[in-house]
Amino acid sequence: MIAVIDYKAGNLTSVMKALNALNAMAIVTADPEEVRRASKVILPGVGHFAATRLLREQGLSDAVRDSIERGAPFLGICVGLQWLFEGSTEAPEDKGLGMFRGMCERFPVGAKVPHVGWNSINVRPGSRLMAHVNEGEFVYYTHSYRAPVVNDTVAVTEYGEVFSGAVERGNIMGVQFHPEKSGETGMRILSNFVEL
Repeated sequence: MIAVIDYKAGNLTSVMKALNALNAMAIVTADPEEVRRASKVILPGVGHFAATRLLREQGLSDAVRDSIERGAPFLGICVGLQWLFEGSTEAPEDKGLGMFRGMCERFPVGAKVPHVGWNSINVRPGSRLMAHVNEGEFVYYTHSYRAPVVNDTVAVTEYGEVFSGAVERGNIMGVQFHPEKSGETGMRILSNFVEL
């Protein structure tokens, strides 16, 4: 069972619709124990990084950490990816999970924000999440803050500068774009996660 975490900031309807189309067994939950028991966990996200505060307040941060340590695959989407880093300058008082080093920052001056719409991704070889995704395929973005490129970056996009489109280390994965809104490419990526 895939636990899709509800912390009042995710695009839950679209994510669940996409998972249902893949015949994946999934539930929407805010229960830390259901997150701990799940075979996989998805953290969707839309909006301000401060929304992740609720994860800590409701015990979901610890549940996610326990799930990851147990080996369950985890996928963060949009703000969900940013939460995997140490934090964001959008809400510096709210810490991220710290699975990846670095801070998420606003796009540089001169780049129109938010970055909304289709943009191409350049995929690094060896990623399970990005398997069968070709160089230059397009995915759908909507965000004003971006994650830095790190050793675990498996796909990059350029918008004013190069940023992490996807990260992956072992069972910990995140995408800045919205796979549930990214057509066939997004469904392929979600299918890769479901089949892990």
